[in-house]
Amino acid sequence: MDPFDSNFSEHANLPRNMIENSMFEEEPDVVDLAKDSEAFPAFPALDPEEAVYEPRSSRLLVRGLGENELDDDEEDNESSARLLGMSFMNRSSGQRISSSPYARQTTPKSCSRPSTRTMVVCVLFLVIVASMTMVLYFVPGCTFTKKGCHEENSTTPMEPVYPASTSGEPFPWAELRLPASVRPIHYDLTVNPDLDSMTFTGRTVITMSVLHNTKRIVLHAIQLSITKATFQLADGKPSDVTVLEYKPRQQIAIKFAEELKANQGCVLTLDYSASLSNTYDGFYNSSYTDKDGNRRVLAATQFEPLAARKAFPCFDEPAFKASFLVRISRKDGYISLSNMPRATTTQLPGGLLLDQFEKSSVNMSTYLVAFVVATMESVSRNVSNTLVSVYSVPEKKEHTIHALDTACRLLQFYNSYFDIDYPLKKLDLVAIPDFLAGAMENWGLITFRETSLLVNNQSSPLEKQLIASVVAHELAHQWFGNLVTMSWWNDLWLNEGFATFMQYMSLQQEYPLLEIGNLFLAVRFRALDKDALNSSHAVSARADTPEQVAEMFDSVSYEKGASILLMLNSSLPGDLFRKGIVEYLKKFSGSNTAAVTQEHQDISEMMNTWTQQKGFPLVTVGREGDQVTLTQEPFLLSTDKTHLWHIPVTYITEGCSSTPECVKVFTLKDHTATLTLPKSVKWLKVNYKSSGFYMVDYKTQGWAALIEALTSDLTVLPSEDRASLIHNMFALSRLGRVSFRQVLNLLKYAVNETETAPVTEVLSQLNRLHQLLEKRNELDQAAKLGSFILEMFGPLMKNQSWGEEQSVSRQELRSVLLQTTCSLDYPDCLQKASNLYKQYANGTARVPGDLQRVVYSVAARSEDDWALLMRTYASTSDDAENILIEGLRGENVQTQELPLIIEAVSSGLAGYLFAWDFVQENWDLLIQKFPVGSFAIQHIIKSTTSQFSTQTHLNQVRSFFGTLKGRGSQMRSVQVALETIMLNQRWMDTNLPDLRRWL
Repeated sequence: MDPFDSNFSEHANLPRNMIENSMFEEEPDVVDLAKDSEAFPAFPALDPEEAVYEPRSSRLLVRGLGENELDDDEEDNESSARLLGMSFMNRSSGQRISSSPYARQTTPKSCSRPSTRTMVVCVLFLVIVASMTMVLYFVPGCTFTKKGCHEENSTTPMEPVYPASTSGEPFPWAELRLPASVRPIHYDLTVNPDLDSMTFTGRTVITMSVLHNTKRIVLHAIQLSITKATFQLADGKPSDVTVLEYKPRQQIAIKFAEELKANQGCVLTLDYSASLSNTYDGFYNSSYTDKDGNRRVLAATQFEPLAARKAFPCFDEPAFKASFLVRISRKDGYISLSNMPRATTTQLPGGLLLDQFEKSSVNMSTYLVAFVVATMESVSRNVSNTLVSVYSVPEKKEHTIHALDTACRLLQFYNSYFDIDYPLKKLDLVAIPDFLAGAMENWGLITFRETSLLVNNQSSPLEKQLIASVVAHELAHQWFGNLVTMSWWNDLWLNEGFATFMQYMSLQQEYPLLEIGNLFLAVRFRALDKDALNSSHAVSARADTPEQVAEMFDSVSYEKGASILLMLNSSLPGDLFRKGIVEYLKKFSGSNTAAVTQEHQDISEMMNTWTQQKGFPLVTVGREGDQVTLTQEPFLLSTDKTHLWHIPVTYITEGCSSTPECVKVFTLKDHTATLTLPKSVKWLKVNYKSSGFYMVDYKTQGWAALIEALTSDLTVLPSEDRASLIHNMFALSRLGRVSFRQVLNLLKYAVNETETAPVTEVLSQLNRLHQLLEKRNELDQAAKLGSFILEMFGPLMKNQSWGEEQSVSRQELRSVLLQTTCSLDYPDCLQKASNLYKQYANGTARVPGDLQRVVYSVAARSEDDWALLMRTYASTSDDAENILIEGLRGENVQTQELPLIIEAVSSGLAGYLFAWDFVQENWDLLIQKFPVGSFAIQHIIKSTTSQFSTQTHLNQVRSFFGTLKGRGSQMRSVQVALETIMLNQRWMDTNLPDLRRWL
């Protein structure tokens, strides 16, 4: 999934295809003890249903009940990917990294001698405890349960404490994860939406197989009213059954008087009714206004991660794959779509039509099921035995061609690259008018936000880059995520990290003119910034509750996951990386990933260090003569931990730095290592083109040597390396390891005005600093910094064209450059933007897509132009313009745009306090529309707090979220916000004196 379309975000016209708690100790291995009856001879061995087995990295405390044990070949024991023949996470705790945040730490032994009095008291206490234990143990036939001491100790285990269902009867399950005693084989699903009443009815027929003897079936459902339930065993007769519901865990259950036996087949049929969701998950209603001004309604689904249960009763966990046959009723004039091609259409009483789709040819996790009922039209093309179609509302059909071309080309690329053909007969890409995520990879029916799929014939290359990027991400998911699926959400990165990496890799190969490399570099920088916080999390992290699952959809799973794959790819010779992922896909095709035997131990150990601990290393480079010392330590901005990574350190040196052949690799596994360079070599640059997920500090001597080299010849380092030097030095200044004066000294020599990556990185960092100064009320210093930015980049701004530009990198450059200079009230920029808007208003010119934000922002300052903008908003069907103007309007906005609008308001000095007040006053409404922990909520929290840097603001944010209790106070994004404010405060306090002297 691409959680959020960020046309209106920090990089306004660039996509961000992604959209964080290791704060626990591992619980004892109580499950293993429960299975070993000799460990507790007084109790019989537990039934398989009574033993909960969680991954060691996400263990639930067992309370004598529950079961999560799958078949041996599907076990969820620290589920992991097998890439290049290795597992990314070891099942054995003995193989885990000793410094893992999940490992229980041994209590240090004390050397102090207790006093005589203390020893007497301790001995007396132990005697009392031992006496009580013996009395209790030898009470005849006594097992202490919730019902007291009246059961025979020798034959009966402790009775589990079950919660009460909505009817008051005990609910037969007490764990977040479902038992695996029963596995779904096939769903026969009928859905009948009524778009007039915004309700729907349904029938779900689930064919199941019993894996272990059990007296219960537990599955998921929420906000569904079950009207009838029947159950039948094998070829027996169906009988009515009672459905119990436990709402806190969104579960329903059937209890049986007699045990269902292993290897039996059975069928559960559930009739139900519900309202279409008014949020953006489940089966929800949407609407748009057609070209005649009429309101049109439609219904669509968004099930990832945990919302299929809102549309039909199901085993809503990714490991429970099954086949599906879907039927959908509709009015004439509408179409219905689902994962598979439509097989038949029959007439129903009352004029309705019933579409039946083919039975799925693949087994799917429930979060990948999808259906849409709408008035839409499509364009189609046959490619590689697959019918590829792009659907939109009729008014926007002409905007679908670019997406169709891109999807067809990338489908052929992936078929060849993965050596596995896309397995379905059709692939639909559907533009939904009201859709929160950027896109969702449902198998055979990918849904998109309109701005992530549709572009008109005049769209700029930068706009087409956005569409291609999102399409590439979602198509990659058809293999990574759909064909091979992680066993549980703690390993979401196996879906999203791979899809993000493949998105950039495929576009670099198939669309080199889109120059996607600059975007991927910026993505890696942002991922480093996020992962530098102590509130970050390991790539593979605990995710138990719905909120924890939702928060896994963040930059760590997406962007860090992609970054460490890039690092692995860059460190392996030849085609080995591709061969490894093809092997991985073929081994696990159609199933869920699980731990496997390691075959490439070195690679496995390396990847474990990057997936099982949060953060990343800082490599410090020291040099004495011909000896270069490399030292690693965690780059954590707030606290220090003792972690080690296996780092494939790449480097280039003076005399050979301009070609890939110059790159050398050194593996740093220990805290310190050395390598030898000739004394005549004056400098070395570590982390070639920032392909590794780490930062580098060269110490004073090393920085001076690099700056001297750049002073003589800027081209001795590629632009990506100069951008990474800038990013690293700003990050080190926040850590207090370099002064701001050193940062500014580097800026003088690292930037070439014709290269996008360094200029973009400099402006990104200086804009961030400028905003912090403004919102700290350091207005004089902010004004001086603004003057410095204009002095440095004003001449470059004057050289920018304001017409159509075909180079993506030049569009990226002028977009960020002009947005910055106009926001700083540079007269030449304001004048040119105003002139272009007047030409646009009288119909003599078009505003290029990459300039729309800056032009419309300037126009909005004029009362007359503001009125014209509103009239344009009411009539335009161009979504790239629509979202920007809509963001300026501030009322009658599609709710999906609200997080982006809040971000836009927060970025300005006049609006940031208003935006923060708005969030506080409307918090309960926000979490009604956007689920707690969702990317939208994460984005809102970040936007409104990330530019605070004072103790007063820190106290306000801490106080507000501290009062929320169960309404979002425990979100990781809250901890991120608090830590970010504290770091901003420290950065300002440390560097303000130096900044004042320099400015």
